[in-house]
Amino acid sequence: MTDYYEILGVARDASPEQIKKAYRKLAREHHPDVAGSDAASEERFKDVSRAYDVLSNPEKRRAYDLGADPASPGGGMGGGFGFQDIFETFFGAAAGAGAQRGPIPRARRGQDALVRLDLDLAEVTFGAHKEIPVDTAVLCPTCDGTCCRPGTSPRTCDVCHGRGSVQRVARSFLGQVMTTQPCAACHGFGTVIPEPCPECSGEGRVRSRRTLSVDVPAGVDTGTRIKLTGQGEVGPGGGPTGDVYLEVHERKHDTFVRRGDDLHATLQVPMTAAALGTVLTLDTLDGEREVDLRPGTQPAQVVTIKGLGVGHLHVGGRGDLHVHVEVQVPTPLDDEQAELLRRLAVLRGEERPEARLASSSSGVFAKLRDKLAGR
Repeated sequence: MTDYYEILGVARDASPEQIKKAYRKLAREHHPDVAGSDAASEERFKDVSRAYDVLSNPEKRRAYDLGADPASPGGGMGGGFGFQDIFETFFGAAAGAGAQRGPIPRARRGQDALVRLDLDLAEVTFGAHKEIPVDTAVLCPTCDGTCCRPGTSPRTCDVCHGRGSVQRVARSFLGQVMTTQPCAACHGFGTVIPEPCPECSGEGRVRSRRTLSVDVPAGVDTGTRIKLTGQGEVGPGGGPTGDVYLEVHERKHDTFVRRGDDLHATLQVPMTAAALGTVLTLDTLDGEREVDLRPGTQPAQVVTIKGLGVGHLHVGGRGDLHVHVEVQVPTPLDDEQAELLRRLAVLRGEERPEARLASSSSGVFAKLRDKLAGR
């Protein structure tokens, strides 16, 4: 049995890259265009090619290592190995794969579009229906995407005869090499437009403003993208439409601050109301709601109203509304008000209060620490 490893001059455990490198070197040396057209060089070139055909194919190489000879009987290049394999070996697989194998379609998919959608807090809380004007490419109403003047049609290219590509012969060290290139006359389409549509200039589409209708779900946030499938621009040649992506940007609210699906608000109350307790009316996104402040309400105390936050996206339900109490100390005081406070201080034994440092586990700083830690 012929020793193909010896023919290529490689070890039996040679890698595919080593086999390919050895073949390239020997093929250049023994190709008839380089070594001459004598019978010995031609036979040597065939042997090298046959050895590479077997050893470059994993299945054939495995069979050969087990004692079989997968090469076709009678010599030659071996089964499945031809000029295209040699061409790709020297010029790369991309040369063969990139060759034009037929006309390219004139109709191509349109591009996607990204549109900014500004929403108020109430719209992201409850959801909203929006009408959005967009400038985009639509199907040409005159030619209906055919790119041709009405009454005419595309004509087969006279240069490539509808193939979309032309072949050129180039000379290399392997001899004459046939290359394929897109047809310059029809730009690879295989057809030409003898009379382009006067409205779209042969594009099959025109620019127009249209309105998109979208139902925005509750719970969207800044950065959320809503996909409108098939609502993008029409492609060249009347091709399929792309998609539209609406990117949500939530406007800042004057009263409420959003954190996730919860809302936060600050309620300013007089010192007397915090001390004595009261019921206040708060204007929420759901209308007026009463807030019950118990006697002795402290500064920074939080009153939570369940279910008055932002809607949960896709899962239903809503977050909560957290009301942060801000106690206002009266200032300035007239004489009568100052006297009343002094009398209160005497009654409470606080006319000369002692300064006491609060425990690290309580007080304003502890609350601030817990808030920053997310507790």
